[in-house]
Amino acid sequence: MPAPAASGRDDLEGADIPLLTDGLNGGPKRLSDITRSFGWMGWAAFGGPAAHVGLFQKVLVERLRWVSDGVHLELLALCQCLPGPTSTQLSFAMGVTQQGVPGGLLSGVLFQYPGAVMSALAGVGASRVLKDPPAWLHALTAAGLAAVGVALVASAAGGLARNTCKDRVTQAIATLAAVTIVMYQATWVFPLVIVLGGLVTLMHKRSEELPAVQDGSSDVWSLGVSRSTGLVLAVLWLTILIGGIVARHFLTWQVLHWWEAFFRTGSIIFGGGQVVLPMLQHEVVATGWMSQTDFLTGLALIQALPGPLFNLAAYVGAIIAANAGMPSIVGIITCWLGLFSPGVMMIFAVLPWWGTFRRFGTYRKMLPGINAAAVGLIIAAVFQLMFSVRDNSPAPLASTAIGIIGFCLVEFLGVAAPAAILVGAGLGVASWAAGMP
Repeated sequence: MPAPAASGRDDLEGADIPLLTDGLNGGPKRLSDITRSFGWMGWAAFGGPAAHVGLFQKVLVERLRWVSDGVHLELLALCQCLPGPTSTQLSFAMGVTQQGVPGGLLSGVLFQYPGAVMSALAGVGASRVLKDPPAWLHALTAAGLAAVGVALVASAAGGLARNTCKDRVTQAIATLAAVTIVMYQATWVFPLVIVLGGLVTLMHKRSEELPAVQDGSSDVWSLGVSRSTGLVLAVLWLTILIGGIVARHFLTWQVLHWWEAFFRTGSIIFGGGQVVLPMLQHEVVATGWMSQTDFLTGLALIQALPGPLFNLAAYVGAIIAANAGMPSIVGIITCWLGLFSPGVMMIFAVLPWWGTFRRFGTYRKMLPGINAAAVGLIIAAVFQLMFSVRDNSPAPLASTAIGIIGFCLVEFLGVAAPAAILVGAGLGVASWAAGMP
């Protein structure tokens, strides 16, 4: 049998995941194989987390047979249990299973960089163009793009609600979470709502016998770092989180405040994607770092680009740095790394403990409530963003109509998000040309 790919070999047996003897693919994929696969997938990753997971399933599981269906689903479940963007963490984890830490870093970076670069360029352009835009461009962004951006979030919220809130308990959690977030806007309320949601289902399922977790297929070649290094990473994450929160209260350096806000947000968000929007909006708009119109324009643009929605951080970073009179690259690097780092650190920290973590009944019982509360945050964001678009639009009635059209295009006709964004932009300009209210 070929030698395992990385230092996580000794932890595989302790994790109750047997090494490959005659598995699906005859041996671990090489770094060149990872480059070929993820090199193009990063440019084709449109459609949000669910589409990204489906892409991995089609390409890496069904076609290339990197891992089995069972391993893929277990890795997905593991990523959903951790803070951070799920599809991003899964992209790192898939590389780790083949070539350890080098493979994970390679697959993750290749999957993220196309969307990150394009988002950063969009932010740099927007920071210059949107300062004092002509009337037609203001209509395109504030009336058209912003409205369709919210419509896409509404469509995603509906899908998540249907898939996540399947019983009365989780439906009630989502409803109460949404109402709470609308009524109370303090930063500490967001993580509190998520934790309380998990505690509710933990209590509700306290006497329920969970189905046994099946062993993963024997096509896992590495779990990355050793368990001791994983613990160090977890402690480092917690130290950075607490240190940033404390330092923010004593230091006035603006870049530190940006880093702390994005790192804290990335540390308490489960599932990623649209879940991050209400917290991110609160951090950057309520503080005056950027305008609501610029934020909503970026939200629409990022959803038309490949990669995770967390790439919105690169766009936001460019805008807030320009507004603060700093080079855009400072904001881009600070905000993008701040938002992504917690989730990436946690997936590398937890993978060595996969065999134990996957059998942790308390977490498994809390997860439905955590996810339901996260859906509630998105539902609240939809209504808050909808009213905000109307308030900031040069044509409020037209914006409402454009949002409805965008929602119907995506939800009923299955139109891809980039096409819906283009339609919204065109309708925004048309509303300006026609002088619509």
